[in-house]
Amino acid sequence: MENMEKGRTTAIVAYFTLVGALIAITMNMEPKNDFARFHTRQAFGLHLFFLGFALFLSQWFNAYAWYGLYISYLILWGYGFIGAISGKKQIVPLVGEYFQKWFTFIQ
Repeated sequence: MENMEKGRTTAIVAYFTLVGALIAITMNMEPKNDFARFHTRQAFGLHLFFLGFALFLSQWFNAYAWYGLYISYLILWGYGFIGAISGKKQIVPLVGEYFQKWFTFIQ
């Protein structure tokens, strides 16, 4: 429980934009915290997911696709953010497992 409490601030910071995720990565360098690492990977992946699809949609404009992107991002972001606040390591639905595998460089 104490380990989770120490990493909670870092985990919460990670969900505030891509810059926040990068700050959280540096905050978790020493000492390493497993809870913060988990949420930093989730948040980093969500931000990259959003930016990647936004770049794609900027070339192929469809209003409904933009709505879908924003709604899915906000729902997934909220799910992860609430998990960080409440101190739970809950995987973001659909993509969270992939984020944990792909972003193993986040220590």
